[in-house]
Amino acid sequence: MRIFSLLLFIVSLVVAQTPNSVNKEIDKLSNRLEKKVIEWRRDFHENPELSNREFKTAEKVAKHLRSLGIDVQTGVAHTGVVGLLKGGKPGKVVALRADMDALPVKEKVDLPFASKAKGLYQGKEVDVMHACGHDNHIAGLMGAAEILSKIKKDLPGTVKFIFQPAEEGAPLGEKGGAKFMVEEGVMKNPEVDAIFGLHAWPGKVGTVEYRSGPTMAAAERMRITVTGSQTHGAVPWKGVDPIAVSSQIINSLQTIVAREVDITQVPAIVTIGSIHGGVRNNIIPEEVVMEGTIRTFNDKVRQDIHESIIRKAEMIASASNASAKVEIFSDIAKVTFNEPSLTEKMVPSLERVYGKDNVKITPFITGAEDFPFFTDHAPGLYFFNGVAPDPSKAAPNHSPYFFADEKNLKYGMKALTQLAVDYLYLNK
Repeated sequence: MRIFSLLLFIVSLVVAQTPNSVNKEIDKLSNRLEKKVIEWRRDFHENPELSNREFKTAEKVAKHLRSLGIDVQTGVAHTGVVGLLKGGKPGKVVALRADMDALPVKEKVDLPFASKAKGLYQGKEVDVMHACGHDNHIAGLMGAAEILSKIKKDLPGTVKFIFQPAEEGAPLGEKGGAKFMVEEGVMKNPEVDAIFGLHAWPGKVGTVEYRSGPTMAAAERMRITVTGSQTHGAVPWKGVDPIAVSSQIINSLQTIVAREVDITQVPAIVTIGSIHGGVRNNIIPEEVVMEGTIRTFNDKVRQDIHESIIRKAEMIASASNASAKVEIFSDIAKVTFNEPSLTEKMVPSLERVYGKDNVKITPFITGAEDFPFFTDHAPGLYFFNGVAPDPSKAAPNHSPYFFADEKNLKYGMKALTQLAVDYLYLNK
């Protein structure tokens, strides 16, 4: 523990190479911009847009970046916006990322700028809300871009601003999100050396949480199709009931994490969230389709869980003269991994913004992100910016009651700015 504390002290001295005049300018500009950032956030909150449909959001972002003299590229991965700010001196390239999409959720928070927006989701008209705090991310990164543009002559390197669409998942049949942005070259031209991102989190405003190494889970979607033999509900012995078989499979799947995974090492989740079969009370159907999610932090655990799901589903079905087909879709979100050496070096930057006592280490988070598609190409740090006045009463992300105190915006804006500046000075 003493060695770790000594390392942090040494790193803090190195990070302190960022000139004090630059740090003071960041503080001054953050205070000056706070009101403007709040106004941006309210506008985004009132006018949310679904994944791959962030047209007006992207237009507003691009207009702001151009007004700062930043080189702007639009239409990246459909609606993504990428800005490039070259500092006054040569150096590394650091990227800052914010996601822009909202969710098909009806807002139930009583705000003067509450969303009344509608959108089209899977062919149906739905209510739309920034229920995951992405409106805070967009506004905060726009503020960071303005601060950095005003101190660009002092920057030893380049900052790339990535405003990403479709973090929540592209519509069916479409490409999108971080993976698509990477495919379109966002981590190249110039090549990114490190990337930082944050997420609005129902922790206390003025606090930040992070974790070195595996932080958020890999997320996979699974579908299990159980096929039996249709018959009248009054004579079940003349068919094979896939509903009964499915219930046995579901119960068996719950034992995988409880009895087969060493949860003292890393957590794991196997959840069935949807089951559909049958159309009438007195007909045993031919087929049942179940869908669920798998969350893991370790590749071996992930593979072991896959094998166990397939084995249990197929053998339980076979024992009842039914059949089971298991499909696992893995290209959704990988483990969010904070590169340990980078994380260690940048903790003092977070401490400068939030105060040492307000920087906490988070436990594993079984939610998922597509940020890892960026960190496949450069080391990264992903952290959690507290947005709740009272965490004990805070609604979780994706809730219609999700609420973000606007005091969080200055912290998020300053944190992204400070990380970018300190990284460039640390590596000049």
